Amino acid sequence: MKRYLILEDGTIFNGLAFGSQRESSGEVVFTTSMTGYQEVMTDPSYCDQIICFTYPLVGNYGINRSDYESISPATSGIIVNEHAEFPNHHEGMQSLSSWLTAKDIPGLYGIDTRKLTRKIRQHGTLKGRMTNSIENAEEIIKNLNAEERITDQVTKVSTKTPYHLPNSGHRVVVVDFGVKSGMLRELSKRLCDVIVVPHNTSAADIIRLQPDGVLLSNGPGDPKDVHSAITMIQELLKNNIPILGICLGHQLLALACGGDTEKLKFGHRGSNHPVKDLETGKIALTSQNHGYAVTEASLQNSELVLTHKAVNDGTVEGLKHKVKPAFSIQYHPEASPGPQDSNPIFDDFMNMIKTTKKEGLMQYA
Repeated sequence: MKRYLILEDGTIFNGLAFGSQRESSGEVVFTTSMTGYQEVMTDPSYCDQIICFTYPLVGNYGINRSDYESISPATSGIIVNEHAEFPNHHEGMQSLSSWLTAKDIPGLYGIDTRKLTRKIRQHGTLKGRMTNSIENAEEIIKNLNAEERITDQVTKVSTKTPYHLPNSGHRVVVVDFGVKSGMLRELSKRLCDVIVVPHNTSAADIIRLQPDGVLLSNGPGDPKDVHSAITMIQELLKNNIPILGICLGHQLLALACGGDTEKLKFGHRGSNHPVKDLETGKIALTSQNHGYAVTEASLQNSELVLTHKAVNDGTVEGLKHKVKPAFSIQYHPEASPGPQDSNPIFDDFMNMIKTTKKEGLMQYA
């Protein structure tokens, strides 16, 4: 069955359909990851986006139980050059195509993904529609250009009710803006008593849980759309609650401390992005998935210090508070299947919690 990708600038890609037969629209982005396609597709940060994989063959090891980042994927569709119809792996439970069908996610294959990637790099991210017919292409292009920016992605992917992952160590409250299971896994490895709360939970409700630390998770969309989080973070800082922000959480910490953010031309999405630690000079290969970034100039009059920068384009990748026990990173230290260069970030968070508890700085009133 034929399937088409129509972009808002009028470009049409002709390919073949797999997965769900439904049509869908979304922001078209690309990822350079060579492995981990299941983690990519189930990452809540891809909410309402159509993902183009630059790696030419996707699906060769199928879908398994271990590699989910969320149970309900929020992506609008995937685009590959070629997909493996008959995967071969001892843990594989079903093919990529059958999984997409079960999750009602449309797929497109057989197009020149290099050409699409170059177009996105040159133009920036584009709105697109995956459709099974181009008879009404002009109307689709008109509608794509008229569509308003989506602002409720975090609400779509955040948990609706709190849940508890009990353990014997530090109590960490995770504010779920679209949290990946990998973050919860890394906290559990460190025996943390984890409580996950919805994105709009107030600081007062978080403080009532008497956390030893708070993790601001990753999530989709523009951080400036998550208004309630700014006030919540500011109140937590006043009470000296240790905070780690990751990805969207990093951007929200910056906004709460006087910084600003901007939309990137085509974002950072892949598992091979080098980041420099400005304190040690070390370079780490990192996994990234974000379309917005903190603007470095805005940090001059903020409460934050720049700690990490992207080697490729110099964008802000890490921050720490000048006084309070809080720091953040733009990349993903929980990356699965990798790289794992930055995994010790979670140990740094544990050490910050220990130090803050020892000094008796936290306030729960």
